[in-house]
Amino acid sequence: MPSSYQAPNRKSEEKAKTVSQSASSNMSAASASVHMVLDQKGKNVFAIRPQDTLGKAVEVLRDKHIGALLVTDANGSLQGILSERDIVRKLADTPGQTLPQKVEDVMTSEVQVCAPDDAMVDVLRRMTEGRFRHMPVADDSGLLGMVTIGDLVNFRLTQLEHEALQMKQLIVG
Repeated sequence: MPSSYQAPNRKSEEKAKTVSQSASSNMSAASASVHMVLDQKGKNVFAIRPQDTLGKAVEVLRDKHIGALLVTDANGSLQGILSERDIVRKLADTPGQTLPQKVEDVMTSEVQVCAPDDAMVDVLRRMTEGRFRHMPVADDSGLLGMVTIGDLVNFRLTQLEHEALQMKQLIVG
């Protein structure tokens, strides 16, 4: 008796792994470092002084289209970070009286900093666990830039898109 055709199912064949599922690609994601992200996005550092007003900070945030400012002293040493979230909380606490207040009274003084050689995955984990979106990058010479959680995610998405394109070219070519 002739056997009928049976379409393959999940159990009949072992699935082929894609590049994004391979050990080598997962290792490349783990070895991507912060300096790779800074090289791609740029190393602009936007800073404000502790004695400046929140009004000035709000203008800089608006004009630069950014979500946080580093707070530095006259020598460029990191004193803190001021985010939109910090300002919004102060607005809720002191409505109508917030913009004349000093940055030093609202900023976050205990800032987590990463090094350019830190693994991107580790920095993402620290930001997620700490529930913050901006992290200054520094080494022995001083501030080198700032990365956001969006920068890190975008970098990884670009890597994945590149891997998918390479796989497509391997399959077609």
